[in-house]
Amino acid sequence: MSGVVDLIGAVALIGLIKVVVVFVALLLTAALVTYMERKVIADMQARVGPNRWGPFGLLQAIADGIKLFFKEDFRPAAADRWTYAIAPAAAMVPSFLAIAVVPLGDHVTVGDRRVDFVIADINIGILYFLAMGSLGVYGVVLAGWASGSKYPLLGGVRSTAQLISYEIALGLSLVPIAMVAGSLSLSDIVAAQAGTVGNVTFFDGIPVLEQLQDIFSIVPNWYIWSQWPAFAIFFVAGIAETNRAPFDLPEAETELIAGYHTEYSGIRFAMFYLGEYIHVVVLSAVAVSLFFGGWHGPGLGILPWLWPLLWFLAKTLVVVYLIIWLRATLPRLRYDRLMWLGWKRLIPAALLWIVVTATVNTEGVSRNIRLAVFVVLAGLILAWVGRGDPRLAFAVNPQSGDDRGSA
Repeated sequence: MSGVVDLIGAVALIGLIKVVVVFVALLLTAALVTYMERKVIADMQARVGPNRWGPFGLLQAIADGIKLFFKEDFRPAAADRWTYAIAPAAAMVPSFLAIAVVPLGDHVTVGDRRVDFVIADINIGILYFLAMGSLGVYGVVLAGWASGSKYPLLGGVRSTAQLISYEIALGLSLVPIAMVAGSLSLSDIVAAQAGTVGNVTFFDGIPVLEQLQDIFSIVPNWYIWSQWPAFAIFFVAGIAETNRAPFDLPEAETELIAGYHTEYSGIRFAMFYLGEYIHVVVLSAVAVSLFFGGWHGPGLGILPWLWPLLWFLAKTLVVVYLIIWLRATLPRLRYDRLMWLGWKRLIPAALLWIVVTATVNTEGVSRNIRLAVFVVLAGLILAWVGRGDPRLAFAVNPQSGDDRGSA
């Protein structure tokens, strides 16, 4: 009996240590991402960026946090007392919880016990991630409604419509990955991407191209090569889910002042701010796990548990940089364009790509035929998604005979 108690106590202690370490790491990563975003955007706009607090301005995020912590906090007279107070936590906590199923590294052996670098290795990790992303919108909606002001309410309503539009595409984009990997567990999906694409035989029987097969012996076996349409849909829908530019319609400073958090200040505003950046980091980490091999990468033989962590961090920061780059490059979408992109492009493209993946992975079909079907259908999907909205022709030329362009 005492052995069972000791085992339960050891498992609980390891779990507690994992939670604390990941929580602190997420806070530090969020501070790093805010600094990184300011510096990157400043460089793209020929500015200096933060350079006062700490060396190279590295402590700017900490200074902002301290300022917000001591800033006066108030509640509008028309606000709903309890809902107004709960909304920031409801928006922030799911972002922290979503990281629980992401494998951050390989494992380390402590004594005779193996400790995996994942908080909860559950077999429905993808569904868990989608559920946490869906819960995050409740904080936004509750904040918009409970503030007792029209601008936050409009931001909350916008966020609801935006989530419904893009959560469907986000979920559908992960179905092909589950079909190829044969599992919903992120750990299993990462394990399936180990090694290289060295055994590819697509070019058998084509003498001119058979020599190219040697190149694949050094190409990592990532799903991004065969599932790039799924990644594109996942990435666009994920940015929309995090309310980041160019999909930041729920905030929209030029239209709604600050949207759903207009009436928030101090530490409660900081919780919204922190939740958004944590969500960006988690989205990037999940994208790395699903499409870029997760923590897999070469090591030097020393400290074998450290290199997977470093590879995972480096890949995640690259995806975060891409998200920041898009914010600095693209203007905010008009609301009807946001809905058009979600319902008339991403969702149909995701459904069609599920059919393509199921066809390509059918048993009894030669790999050359699969490759031909894959290339043709992928090209058709890309051409169809990128053809634009035909209504724009009427908007440019209202005299074309269709009075929709004047609307």
